[in-house]
Amino acid sequence: MIRKKELQQKLEQEKEKYVALFEKEAELRYQYEKLLKEMEEMHSQEAELRELHQNVRQLKHDMKNHLMVMTSYLNSGEYDQARAYTSELLDKFSTMHSYIETGNVLLNHILNEKLSYAKSMGILVKAEIENLAFAKMNRMDFSALLSNMLDNAIEALLREKEEELSQRLQMQVVISAQRGYETICVKNQISDSVLVNNPNLETSKEEKDLHGLGVGKIKAIVAQYGGMADFYEEDDFFCVKVFIPK
Repeated sequence: MIRKKELQQKLEQEKEKYVALFEKEAELRYQYEKLLKEMEEMHSQEAELRELHQNVRQLKHDMKNHLMVMTSYLNSGEYDQARAYTSELLDKFSTMHSYIETGNVLLNHILNEKLSYAKSMGILVKAEIENLAFAKMNRMDFSALLSNMLDNAIEALLREKEEELSQRLQMQVVISAQRGYETICVKNQISDSVLVNNPNLETSKEEKDLHGLGVGKIKAIVAQYGGMADFYEEDDFFCVKVFIPK
């Protein structure tokens, strides 16, 4: 009996050691995967910066040629052509993407990828971004939240653009701290009321163009962190604003 008791004690001790090692391995694996993800995001950011640098160099080179063309038009008195050429240049510059640097690598990556795509599709983008950490949120949740908000707005604008080809549509992104919350607000221009047509923002195959896509995901993530999500309309914009407690 004594021998059996000793063996049981030894078994319990070994079991405790095993559990401790297992937990340590799990934590190390988590930290490794976290660092790996951060490295991937850093490499992506570096690639974006290299592309931006190359675009700036190309623009500097092109500007000399553009100025020569403008000077030629003005010297020959072809003012209408000069104005038309200037207008084309301004349109081109307005679609170019300026790199957003917030101090938050993940926020940088998502904003630059999504907003660059929006501008390339002819969407006018206005952004006001504060340097916020959103430290309370899991990185995957934050990525899913912001990506869903931006994707919904871009997709809605592209559908609007198909119907209103003559109009340059706009989206606005504001990330700011407000009264103990870190907030994200994404707005997209609308020609018809979303909330009148689909007040519950429900999704079905027939109603994907009515802002149902991703709304449930947004609400679920925000609720997980004790935050709030608001869906409203103002000044011909559909607005989604989330509040995450600091």
